Amino acid sequence: MKPESQEKSKDKKSRLQLLHQYYTYTGFYTFVWQAVKKATPYIVAIVIAVYAINHFFDINAALTRLTEILPAFGVLSFFFVSETLLGLIPPEIFIAWAGKMYAPWLYLFLLAILSYSGGLLAYWMGRSITKTPRVHKYLEVKMEKQLKNSRKWGGFLIVVGALLPLPFSISCIAAGLIKFPFRSVMLYGSLRLLRFLIYGLIIFNAL
Repeated sequence: MKPESQEKSKDKKSRLQLLHQYYTYTGFYTFVWQAVKKATPYIVAIVIAVYAINHFFDINAALTRLTEILPAFGVLSFFFVSETLLGLIPPEIFIAWAGKMYAPWLYLFLLAILSYSGGLLAYWMGRSITKTPRVHKYLEVKMEKQLKNSRKWGGFLIVVGALLPLPFSISCIAAGLIKFPFRSVMLYGSLRLLRFLIYGLIIFNAL
């Protein structure tokens, strides 16, 4: 008889193979590759623009100074607006600010809730954009195939935005544009809270 460990290894390998075949047949890899190719020019443009601005104007220093000047309510309000509209400002700056407050974990919790709520609001912004006749026609007619794949893998899009250092609100706006189920957005998007917990543990211990 084969050792039990070998049997488990074989079963695990077969499951991975089946998963790989499923992703291949359903076009998941192609969808991700096409999405990356289309997004790369915009990402590069944004990085270059931020680098150019930061060369003449220290953005991080200005944001840090802003957290020192504004009262707690002002910082939280500014963060919520940022997390709702594109979310291009790194949340780590605000987490570091929370770490210096008298109740750091309370403020970290508030930041996490605001980030999560901002993403959900961004989702409805995306849904409202689709009500524009020209946008609706473009999405439903010219982007029919892409929308079909996007709806199929919308959960992956939300998870990536929630966990990785990418703008969460952009993922949520995209989910709204493709009319991904809101309950699923709430579920997958809750991983955003986990990211803030992990970042808090790292940043608070470093302060």
